[in-house]
Amino acid sequence: MEKEYFAHETAVIDEGCSIAKGVKIWHFSHIMSNCTLGEGCNIGQNVVVSPGVVLGRNVKVQNNVSIYTGVICEDDVFLGPSMVFTNVINPRSAVNRKSEYARTVVKKGASIGANATIVCGHDIGEFAFIGAGAVVTKDVPAYALLVGNPARQTGWMSEYGHKLKFDADGLAVCPESGEQYRLANGRVSKIG
Repeated sequence: MEKEYFAHETAVIDEGCSIAKGVKIWHFSHIMSNCTLGEGCNIGQNVVVSPGVVLGRNVKVQNNVSIYTGVICEDDVFLGPSMVFTNVINPRSAVNRKSEYARTVVKKGASIGANATIVCGHDIGEFAFIGAGAVVTKDVPAYALLVGNPARQTGWMSEYGHKLKFDADGLAVCPESGEQYRLANGRVSKIG
């Protein structure tokens, strides 16, 4: 059976992977055993996808990203160049903690900027936006915009990636899509 994905000749793909139709795997990337790459994923240069990692449909992984065991990315996630996931809270070279890998879930549509760090065990909400260089040390709500080290929330983002400006009634409109959002009780939801 002919494969339905593209892999550059320098890419290494271990046995036991599930790679869906339309996936592109670029130069010097390593796809390790028992990971799942959903339809239409794009894996940039020098990327490592560790055993057991799950990437949903249309996940874009930019150059120099390592996605470690314990990470799950839902559909339409963007992982910026050289961003970092961890998978152990207290790593030591001489102490084997493979049984302590913490789970991190990046929800649908979230974007993580270049050189950001996601400390393991903290989930990133749907359509959240993590700014370049941010260090995430806690869970991130849906639609939240986080920047800095440690990362702090500075606003809310639309599904199209625009900062939302809420009026006195807690309503905002995305300038690109025209979609409306409501802010209530510290949470954002799309209207309609």
